[in-house]
Amino acid sequence: MRSGGIQSSTWYSASSSSTFPHPPYLTSASRHCRLSISQRVSRISLLSSCSSGLSKTQLSVSTQRNEQNLLSVGVGAEALVTSNAPGVSNEPLVAEEKIGVLLLNLGGPENLEDVQPFLFNLFADPDIIRLPRLFQFLQKPLAQFISVLRAPKSKEGYASIGGGSPLRQITDAQAEELRKSLWAKNVPAKVYVGMRYWHPFTEEAIEQIKKDGITKLVVLPLYPQFSISTSGSSLRLLESIFRDDEYLVNMQHTVIPSWYQREGYIKAMANLIEKELQKFDHPENVAIFFSAHGVPLAYVEEAGDPYKAEMEECVDLIMQELEKRKITNAYTLAYQSRVGPVEWLKPYTDETIIDLGGKGVKSLLAVPISFVSEHIETLEEIDVEYKELALESGIENWGRVPALGCEPMFISDLADAVIESLPYVGAMAVSNLEARQSLVPLGSVEELLATYDSQRRELPPPVTVWEWGWTKSAETWNGRAAMLAVLMLLLLEVTTGEGFLHQWGILPLFR
Repeated sequence: MRSGGIQSSTWYSASSSSTFPHPPYLTSASRHCRLSISQRVSRISLLSSCSSGLSKTQLSVSTQRNEQNLLSVGVGAEALVTSNAPGVSNEPLVAEEKIGVLLLNLGGPENLEDVQPFLFNLFADPDIIRLPRLFQFLQKPLAQFISVLRAPKSKEGYASIGGGSPLRQITDAQAEELRKSLWAKNVPAKVYVGMRYWHPFTEEAIEQIKKDGITKLVVLPLYPQFSISTSGSSLRLLESIFRDDEYLVNMQHTVIPSWYQREGYIKAMANLIEKELQKFDHPENVAIFFSAHGVPLAYVEEAGDPYKAEMEECVDLIMQELEKRKITNAYTLAYQSRVGPVEWLKPYTDETIIDLGGKGVKSLLAVPISFVSEHIETLEEIDVEYKELALESGIENWGRVPALGCEPMFISDLADAVIESLPYVGAMAVSNLEARQSLVPLGSVEELLATYDSQRRELPPPVTVWEWGWTKSAETWNGRAAMLAVLMLLLLEVTTGEGFLHQWGILPLFR
């Protein structure tokens, strides 16, 4: 197996002893991680990690067990994390405290007029488009250029799903259900929604948190698996907000970086898959197709992003749960939504669908594994584009598992995760801020962010060996040459104030 991902020809049977092969760094017991115990460590949600990957053992709520596990964490073992939240009692779990939960998500345009400014916010994020230091001043002009070019096609996609993304409505509903679940468990908390690229922005949520006088805050990204491009980007934004605000510096808080191993989440996903399988005439013959949002390969291989390893283990755990229910269908994992000239995690969803059709697969059940809410990647990319591709490739029966949304078991498990983290909420130390330590729990993803975020080292190119002909290497270098040409044009536009971008009204601010 290539380190870049599982090849599209790789096909797994849940009944076999072999599931997804793991990278060597997940099974090497000699790579124990450095755990830094501080006031800001959420030991309850802590994923023991090494600089090159995570160990996949999440710690429980018991204080004594936590201390033992922090000293000796098993590396490479898959572990399903069961809920250890206290049972319902008549007394609030945290007295005389104002508890808040901040849900972090991507955000999406609510109508077609929002599409272009939403895309601008997306591409203006250095975690989405990384420019060399010399050209970082062009981040916003480049974002404006790309967003204007991509807006018409994106508007078509959003128009096909009702004229806008349902992400905000669904996330608001999840927040309300989570609040109800917490109150039912005697945790009188307020739940806030902070979007990265559209309203309500994370900054807006933080202002409301301050107005409400919250004293204990649990930060919960709605991404089951951690990636530097999703949870990492949101947490770095939070860090910059916290750093400049005295109230937030003194507010106790913790972060749950990822929760893909939790029993409630795994069982909720298995329930949805089992239900959809029953809609086929012959459920036992249906291939289960997990489709996850992709990330550039260099994020994983060079920056140490744990996303791929966490995604593979998540699929393993779901299939193990299904196997307990005597569901042993063949399955595979692929990655969707790639853009740009660089290489992304493989196998790609579109290529894998064509490959499966060519191998005679007739029934396919798509599972959007990295999404907990319906949005354009599920409603348009999977339901329309990939379905059409599957039917054209010889697959006759298509099904799709819905996103979790407000599924009760899922919401209840998120509430348990919040409750379990409360004993470990600690204040941000000023000394830590001055030392530029990450907001992300230490010992979990701090090491991976230390290179990518604090030092902002440029990632090495994804292809380092030149090959002649129409190859991945040539395609990548062609893409880089095109990007360099675009940067040079933008530089001329910005410095001279003249050019076709100004004539078209794309860069009116630089006239």
